[in-house]
Amino acid sequence: MTYEETLHYLYTSIPVFQNAGPSAYKPGLGTSIALDDHLGNPHKAYKTIHVAGTNGKGSVSHLLAAILCQSGYKVGLYTSPHLVDFRERIRVNGQKIPEEYVIDFVEHHRSFFETLDPSFFELTSSMAFDYFRAEKVDYAVIEVGMGGRLDSTNIITPILSIITNISLDHTQFLGDTVEKIAVEKAGIIKKGVPAVIGEIDQAGLLPIFLKKAQEIGSKLFLPQFEEVLHNAYLDESNEWYYDSIDYGQFFGELSGAVQGKNAATVLTALRVLQENGTDITRQAVRDGFEHVVELTGLMGRWQTLQKQPTVICDTGHNTGAWQYLGFHLTGELKRHKQIFMVVGMVNDKDIDGVLELMPKNAFYFFTQASVPRAMPAEKFAEKAARHGLPGTICDSVPKAVEQALTRAGQDDIVFIGGSTFVVADALPLFLKGNK
Repeated sequence: MTYEETLHYLYTSIPVFQNAGPSAYKPGLGTSIALDDHLGNPHKAYKTIHVAGTNGKGSVSHLLAAILCQSGYKVGLYTSPHLVDFRERIRVNGQKIPEEYVIDFVEHHRSFFETLDPSFFELTSSMAFDYFRAEKVDYAVIEVGMGGRLDSTNIITPILSIITNISLDHTQFLGDTVEKIAVEKAGIIKKGVPAVIGEIDQAGLLPIFLKKAQEIGSKLFLPQFEEVLHNAYLDESNEWYYDSIDYGQFFGELSGAVQGKNAATVLTALRVLQENGTDITRQAVRDGFEHVVELTGLMGRWQTLQKQPTVICDTGHNTGAWQYLGFHLTGELKRHKQIFMVVGMVNDKDIDGVLELMPKNAFYFFTQASVPRAMPAEKFAEKAARHGLPGTICDSVPKAVEQALTRAGQDDIVFIGGSTFVVADALPLFLKGNK
């Protein structure tokens, strides 16, 4: 098979959650364990760091991978979903898994995994673990796909578990309260493995993690800003400045209001890793924060796609993310004349909750991504109108982007988001020629 034929097989022969939604979700670890046993338990060949959370887990995972790489280690990174290319999910030292490896893996193991009927995520997780062993990585940073307790990645025993935060998302699978979701995410905490619990603002959630840690014998670390940072702020150019206790002063390439809390989580995690024998250099931390996009290929986190007019995209798609994005966008009016919003969402999100947090002082281009789960633009616009959000309807993301850029002046800002898949449809318009 060619690479394109292999991807077509993966996307059409096994359920893909980003396309099919609930029908592709397979809770439980039985299939993942069977795949892992068939491959000879590849994840045991290197040290792993497991990262869960409703929001922020992608940023934290990429930052940790960048810092470890700059400290001289060979580092695997497994994340999801991809935005442009399937191979974004599996990287070693920032480089995507080769097309040939994807082809060979599927061809070699196809007859076995077809007997198991694995999900797309179960299969790609196994592919990542196998590739990291083949590449002889020292560390692999593994991002949880959904939840934690029953996630396909939860067959690993890491050296560190991280849970970034908890908010309502995937409620049909994880539970309809933050407490139920916290229980699911606490499932990645392992016996004797330290765990960093990031932004836990809800008063009722911390006891859930403390109880889990006490039951299985894990030590919890709770990031406190003042314990890892002397100071941090987002400057006028949308760049974070950090004055850290352990590593001195540096800047953060990832902008957006939420990144300050992500930084505290990462710095706490680095402290735990060092206490357990991982050598992290001061320069590596500086390089990791300042060049994470170049070092890891991270996209879609308050990413500037062009200037004059400024075009920003962000994959935030739930109320937890939009508590920050809505605030941040409103603040952009201090630097720009008008905000134009290219937005769409998928059907299984808290759409009304997110719409309520979107800025009222903006003009909207309501659209739909090219996935079956996307809410039709007309229906999305109707919901938005009830929240006082004015705009027009576009039947595709490229058309919405084109219209927004036509309307926007050089001093305006165009925001693209509401869904990971809206961002995925928009990125190729700005990254032409980027391999």
